This record gives sequence, structure tokens and C-alpha cells, in this order.
Amino acid sequence: MKLNDHDEPAAAFAQWLLIQKDRTDLVGQPATGAAVDRRFPRSGHPEAVRKHLSAMQAEGDMFAAVDDAASDCLSA
Repeated sequence: MKLNDHDEPAAAFAQWLLIQKDRTDLVGQPATGAAVDRRFPRSGHPEAVRKHLSAMQAEGDMFAAVDDAASDCLSA
């Protein structure tokens, strides 16, 4: 999955993240929050998710979790 060019496969990142909501590791944190956030960019690429977290004034670990999630998604 290509995550840097903001093309269609990258847009699948947010959908992939939502599926991860039952994980108990670092990736599960943003996934759980995204599942209950009505304004979460559900077809967003990692940068759109980071932008949303920034607007929500999320803590730094949440950005690290999104970075981990993007790496996991890329390797899936």
C-alpha cells in the first residue's frame, strides 16, 4: 500500500485503522478513538489523520501511534 502520494490505496489507511480498534497495543489507541469520533476522516490517508488529531489537540503519543499504524498498514 502506497502511503505517501495521497492516492486511492493510501486513502484506505483510515479504513484499515478503524478495523484495528480491538488491538491492545499502541495502534489500538487511535483506532479506538477513531471508532467513536464522528469527525474522524474515515477515508483519510495518514497525513489527514494526523491533521485531524492536531485539530483535536491530541497528545504526542497519539501521533506516534499513528506513525506505528501507518508502518503496520504498509506492511499488511
